[in-house]
Amino acid sequence: MPPAADTYQPDEIVVTAQKREERLLDVPQSISVVSSATLERQQVRNIADYTALVPGLSIQQSTPGQTRVVLRGINTGGASPTVAVYVDDTPFGSSTGQSNAAGLAGDIDPFDVERIEVLRGPQGTLYGANSLGGVVKYVTAAPKIGEWESKAQAGIETVKGGDMGWSANGVLNMPVSDGIAVRASGFYRRTGGFIDTLGAARRDANDVDSYGGRVSILVKPSDQLTVRLSALLQNLRGDSRASFDADPVSLAPQPTDPATGAPVSGLTRTEFSPGRTSVDYRLYNGTLDWDWGFATLTSVTSYGKLFSKDRNDATYQLPGVADAIFGTEPDTRGLLFPSEVTQKKFTQELRLASPDNDRLEWLVGGYYTREKGRIFQQYVPFDLATGETVDPTLVLPVGPGGADISFPDFLVARLDSIYKEYAGFGSATLHLGSRFDLTGGVRYSHNTQSTAQLLDGSFLPLSGGAVGPEIERGRSSENVLTWSMSPRLELSDHASVYARVAKGYRPGGPNVVPPGAPSDFPRQFDADTLVSYEAGLRAETADRSLAVDASVYYLDWRNIQTVVTYQTSIGPVSADGNGDKARSKGAEITVALRPIRGFDFTASIAYNDAKLKDDLPGIDIGAPDLVAPGVKGDRLPYAPKWSGNISADYRWPMSRSVNAFAGGSIRIVSDQTTDFDLAYLLTYGRRLTIDGYATVDVRAGFEVGRFNVQFYARNLNNSHGLINAGQFQTRPGTLLNASPIRPRSFGMTVGASF
Repeated sequence: MPPAADTYQPDEIVVTAQKREERLLDVPQSISVVSSATLERQQVRNIADYTALVPGLSIQQSTPGQTRVVLRGINTGGASPTVAVYVDDTPFGSSTGQSNAAGLAGDIDPFDVERIEVLRGPQGTLYGANSLGGVVKYVTAAPKIGEWESKAQAGIETVKGGDMGWSANGVLNMPVSDGIAVRASGFYRRTGGFIDTLGAARRDANDVDSYGGRVSILVKPSDQLTVRLSALLQNLRGDSRASFDADPVSLAPQPTDPATGAPVSGLTRTEFSPGRTSVDYRLYNGTLDWDWGFATLTSVTSYGKLFSKDRNDATYQLPGVADAIFGTEPDTRGLLFPSEVTQKKFTQELRLASPDNDRLEWLVGGYYTREKGRIFQQYVPFDLATGETVDPTLVLPVGPGGADISFPDFLVARLDSIYKEYAGFGSATLHLGSRFDLTGGVRYSHNTQSTAQLLDGSFLPLSGGAVGPEIERGRSSENVLTWSMSPRLELSDHASVYARVAKGYRPGGPNVVPPGAPSDFPRQFDADTLVSYEAGLRAETADRSLAVDASVYYLDWRNIQTVVTYQTSIGPVSADGNGDKARSKGAEITVALRPIRGFDFTASIAYNDAKLKDDLPGIDIGAPDLVAPGVKGDRLPYAPKWSGNISADYRWPMSRSVNAFAGGSIRIVSDQTTDFDLAYLLTYGRRLTIDGYATVDVRAGFEVGRFNVQFYARNLNNSHGLINAGQFQTRPGTLLNASPIRPRSFGMTVGASF
């Protein structure tokens, strides 16, 4: 073991937050970086895992692939995202709620990712729409010219009360010629389930398979020209949702089968027809960098596709409806809710950036995107005893003069959308002396949206609506100016302070209009905007054995997009709308300590106070006045006031050829309020709140030459923390959905590199 005096200097952290490579120490804004070494050491496999490593980052997740990302508490629900996801320089996923983008944030496997950069928002100047809360950026490992590299890994895992899981992955970097290299990686991961289903009885029904890979070709014909072509493919396949039926007050698992009254143990959910989920990611990118001397021209062209398919038992969402219409006796028919979402996105960005300069650095560019989305949903009757679907055809006397009309579907809804955006942007950094610089940026964006909505089926006339199909078309157009300004002062070669004021926005758009909508139903919702005021400190010792990153902030959020509810001929229906104001204020600090060679200690803590500044739009419940689901002073959903993480790792030589390593992490998350739910509020007189929790992870292993073995335990204390709860009155009786973190898991991996 080396003596305490044997200090060392780790690698300097380089980021691309401002679309040029620069030291983290020189960037005048709040950024967290999770390196590839940390991802591998802490067995990070998905978005839920690295959330624990980033101060102020949280998620709301009902099942893998269906995730909402929240930064610094900027969230009120709704279908539009507040955090943008990027893979290298390519935006991933839709910019609009017309294709449920908020709940389909990319859950990209981090295998062979060089680092993950989390840029706290708003980032509207360089990253555009939907980055008012921030940006999560996956920086993938680029091909290495002139180098052969390969590595492979396999692992197994057990989970308390659940099934066995396993994984395998590998990567190959292959030089083709002096100026060409190819890098290819692939993975397959089976995550064992731990939630049983009742009705259609299955044990450990929430298992998930995730598989895919990346291929990248780097061509460098000269020192001035580089071309990189990349393709990302990933599939997620899940069975039942990763949520259980919970008591609405305590959020404890249900103790009995709702259908039979028989006692049950563990985590269970009722499904009379087996659920299925699947999400496919496809992302293709071509990036060209051409150094012209006075500036570098960069072209980024991409095409991405996301396809999500969800099959869910919705019998309790519309209780008794299927029995009344399709059943011969009570409790014989249920309703399935198949749903498909398709997002297709083309982007083109051109930018011209000056080289590094000690007086002035500048960047100008233009951006275009065209997104095509589709949501297709159905309600389909099925037999409760067998789980098999039944013929939904009905003949009703609702034609002219009472004539019969045959309806082949019970209810079908389809929403087609097109989103286009044009933007021009620029930024510049002016160095005023050797210690002070000023960075500013501006972006002008114009977007247009069009939608075509179709509703059809026998449910429309049965509920008092017109005979379908009902077709509604919507259009919207917006012009938005966003900007940022960031002064930075170097206190020394290894310390700086900065301030930042920035504006971001999130597009509005046409609304989905249900049948029988009243005249005041909003046909369109507006963009919301956020202005951030932030100050921070970054400092490290000369040998980088100690580093501190701290920031304080105040976010002023106006015209907030939120869910509004209106009474229609088919009952209360939710849509996107606008409220007034909210704000978020807080502080974050991360300390990294490396006192001796091989020892790494990191501690971070985040305080976030995110609240409404005005009441949300009221809902008509038949009372004399509208009732607001959230009022001034209410906390924003899924924004814990406190979160923190402590991690320590140590590696040491056991002999000339054997190195050992060991480490552990503790994560703490405070209580969180859930979505604004008026039905729950009126029933229990309060918002639904998730209790805080803490988790402990430990890991250890050894390396022998090119081979390594690691053992780990995640959630060693078997915390019962939750990352989602709600959907009151859509489950049996008064139960609701609750989605837990993964129970105690033990695993082992074996790897080799060549």
